[in-house]
Amino acid sequence: MHVPVTAGLHHVTLVARDARRTLGFYRDVLGLGLVKRTVNFDDPGSHHLYFGDAQGRPGTLVTVFEWPRAPRGGFGLGGVHHLALGVASPEGQLQWKRWLLQHGVPVSGPYDRKWFTSIYFADPDGQVLEIATKGPGYAVDEPLEALGQRVIVPGDGHLRGRRDERDIAAATWPEPIAAITPAMALGGLHHVTGITDDIARMHDFLGEALGLRLVKRSVNQDDPDAAHWFWANYDGTRVADHSAYTLFGWPPGVRAARPGVGQAHHVAFRAESTDDQLAFQDRLRAMGVPVSDVMDRTYFQSIYFRAPDGMLFEIATDGPGFAVDEPAEVLGRTLRLPAWLEAERGAIEGALPPLG
Repeated sequence: MHVPVTAGLHHVTLVARDARRTLGFYRDVLGLGLVKRTVNFDDPGSHHLYFGDAQGRPGTLVTVFEWPRAPRGGFGLGGVHHLALGVASPEGQLQWKRWLLQHGVPVSGPYDRKWFTSIYFADPDGQVLEIATKGPGYAVDEPLEALGQRVIVPGDGHLRGRRDERDIAAATWPEPIAAITPAMALGGLHHVTGITDDIARMHDFLGEALGLRLVKRSVNQDDPDAAHWFWANYDGTRVADHSAYTLFGWPPGVRAARPGVGQAHHVAFRAESTDDQLAFQDRLRAMGVPVSDVMDRTYFQSIYFRAPDGMLFEIATDGPGFAVDEPAEVLGRTLRLPAWLEAERGAIEGALPPLG
């Protein structure tokens, strides 16, 4: 049986209470492009917004369901703890810290995570976000051809309770930021971090189901009793961009994630073609994993399944892409509906809260 390897992350989908507020944050504060205004195809009375780079390329996408009546969500077993966006340099990251603080967004960090440096904040619904630097990379303390082969415990200066929190909090860009600068350009999804209660089981699952390989074994620097492992599209010579999925290992019996506002709904990985997607589907069925039929999402095709810890995963095709129903130069400017909902456009538009 052909077992494809995912090229990496396709998108992460969040749940928000107010699409207008979400648009103001992700587009106007974080500077992400709005590449599609549409509706949740399974719930067409609600907005579904897609943010990413100018073309909406897989690996750059954060999408949001607007569910104003959903309960408050929270991270836990089988859920997303945070998602990280990438920036090229520490200088750009410090500019982000200053910019966010100027916009009334509390920020912690920058923290030296050995393989990158991180700042943390939350979106208006409470989803934890990170901006992480591109380097120095996973090979800074292991040979590139042998990543993930040993457990690496960071030194005391990296660990909570042993690092200089005062100096970390004081670090920022020395001057006000008038507008998002080229150095602040966000390069898409750096990694997504979830929570599991059996990290070895998830290691086997991620390898067998998606072809992801271990690139780092360490501990959670903010909770050193918990393991922190990293997987990616890795062939022994390079770690692909936008492909890292990481897990904190919590003990059995911990609280489960609460679905709802402020918690990710699902994490999507890439299938480069429909044939690869069907191969993933066959592989999951051979593993005994319940998996959905292929669903037409207009801009890609999707299948859905759950990991052993309960995390909802999607495998989405790279194409046909967001220019399939509007010119690439005007992506995200008007409400787009799939063909089967066009007859209901008037009713749908009338029911949707205005975005402004």
